[in-house]
Amino acid sequence: MPDLLPTTATPYCGPAPTPGTLAMAWNVDPVLIGLLTAGLLAGAWHLRGAQPGRRGALAGAGGAAAVAFVGPLCALTVALFAARTAHHLVVLLALAPALALAFPWRRAPVGGAFLALSVALWAWHLPAVYAAAWDSAAAYWALQGALVLPGWAFWAGVMARRQSFERALGASAMVAALAGQMGLIGAVLVFAPGVLYPEHLAGTAAFGLGALEDQQLAGLLMWVPGMLPMALIAGWLLRRAWAGLPAR
Repeated sequence: MPDLLPTTATPYCGPAPTPGTLAMAWNVDPVLIGLLTAGLLAGAWHLRGAQPGRRGALAGAGGAAAVAFVGPLCALTVALFAARTAHHLVVLLALAPALALAFPWRRAPVGGAFLALSVALWAWHLPAVYAAAWDSAAAYWALQGALVLPGWAFWAGVMARRQSFERALGASAMVAALAGQMGLIGAVLVFAPGVLYPEHLAGTAAFGLGALEDQQLAGLLMWVPGMLPMALIAGWLLRRAWAGLPAR
């Protein structure tokens, strides 16, 4: 079990907000905002002659990045571990797929991306690794990159338009396996007998939760809002693969 003394370090997203201060708890890190702005401008220039759908996906990626890293959700992840789970869902199910639609990764290494994404997902939930990301902005961004980049490659591969039946079947299986891992992590969070992330001991009370209740809520978020979209995507991939088979 980890030491249950709350940490005194201030994580990247700043101090834990309260319900009264949450609406104003925006991340105004000039380096982050500058990089996001530069990335959007460069992406828009690159896609100036592309189909509207790709430009819309770029806008969606920018919006998802703003929600995850600039808006109050970033600060809320300091108070609640459940908000950290919501943050990861935004990154995995909104930001990474939007990047894949805006900038399809030709011949994306889907298998390698799946393995890297799986490792990153489990690493984020190891208490020692989580503590490192809490204490160090460099570790925090390294772990964020470990979600975004493999996620981009993974979704680009599984959503590729032209795939053989075998490849589409494999893509569907990997999506289902990723959903299964999220469900397993959710189960660990729900049924753990004690608090795994003491970093949140000081922030949950303002929101009317105990740290263990917050951890259990995070597990429930992994189960339903996390697994359900993945299961639907896996089913859609199977249907598309089946529809592409030649008639006998």
